[in-house]
Amino acid sequence: MNCAVILLLTSSCFTWSSGIYIPNGSAPKKLKYLLEPPVYAEVVARRGENATLPCILRTKPSLYKVKWTKLEPEHVGQENIIMITNAHGFKPYGHLGPRASLRKAHTMDASLQLSRLELDDGGKYRCELVNGIEDENVVITLRIEGVVFPYQSKDGRYRFTFPEAKEACAEQDGKLATYSQLYRAWTEGLDWCNAGWLHDGTVHYPIIYPRPACGGELLPGIRSYGPKDKNHDHFDAFCFTSQTSGSVYYIPGSFSFEQAGKACQRQGAELALVGHLYSAWRFQKYDQCDGGWLRDGSVRFPINSPREHCGGVPEAGVRSFGFPNKMMHLYGAYCYR
Repeated sequence: MNCAVILLLTSSCFTWSSGIYIPNGSAPKKLKYLLEPPVYAEVVARRGENATLPCILRTKPSLYKVKWTKLEPEHVGQENIIMITNAHGFKPYGHLGPRASLRKAHTMDASLQLSRLELDDGGKYRCELVNGIEDENVVITLRIEGVVFPYQSKDGRYRFTFPEAKEACAEQDGKLATYSQLYRAWTEGLDWCNAGWLHDGTVHYPIIYPRPACGGELLPGIRSYGPKDKNHDHFDAFCFTSQTSGSVYYIPGSFSFEQAGKACQRQGAELALVGHLYSAWRFQKYDQCDGGWLRDGSVRFPINSPREHCGGVPEAGVRSFGFPNKMMHLYGAYCYR
């Protein structure tokens, strides 16, 4: 295993202009037609909600088009066009098009509305005014509010290749987290000593309390192994999920794994996924001091009000008993409906 290095934030001399970072000393181009986004450069929403990405015209050229595009940094040179519009109408494109519309709050409003947000909708969006040689654009960030959770195989630590980690997160109602999502989770208290895959194929782990087993005396931060071989290297996964449309609840009892599943089915529900439990913990402040089976065969419980007899850890979180023998009649069931 290569030695981990810590990523530290450094201060650089950059300014924000028209959705683009420009080194200080460079004269930013003053937009003639589009209003710059000094206030709404980032829009925050949860999965399942609707979001509006603002783009306002200062003045209209005689002939123009406005093109909305989702920027995909992992696919350089590939445009993911969502919509092209002019003064008379608009045409949707791609997989986002069916959920896209124009707000049209007034005649100068070219803001994009996205409905029924999904986890993959987060990222940067460009509103581009196309007018011959005077093209202009602004960039707006859509951030899906959610929670990052570490996940490992039932077979033990460091068993996932990158494709397997991606599949494991999807099976638990999530997706591989981005670096910025992991960083935000670290600022909110995530401290985890096992390295995991992220969305871009790099491997990291977040440390708040440095200790010998987790990088020694390095400062707190995001420890990095950098990019790894996606098909041959093995790590855990950091998954990201957001709010769900259903609800999670607990059925007390001393069930085996199979009995727990049947207990949920009798109430028209099914065993919850790990992502469901984390979502309930984060967004509904779910607190239940009882271990319960989940659909992947793990046993966990969510704590929002830490207390001594509920895991003995001073921080809130989802506690885990790992993957016990499925025949053990010791735990209740966490159901999702």
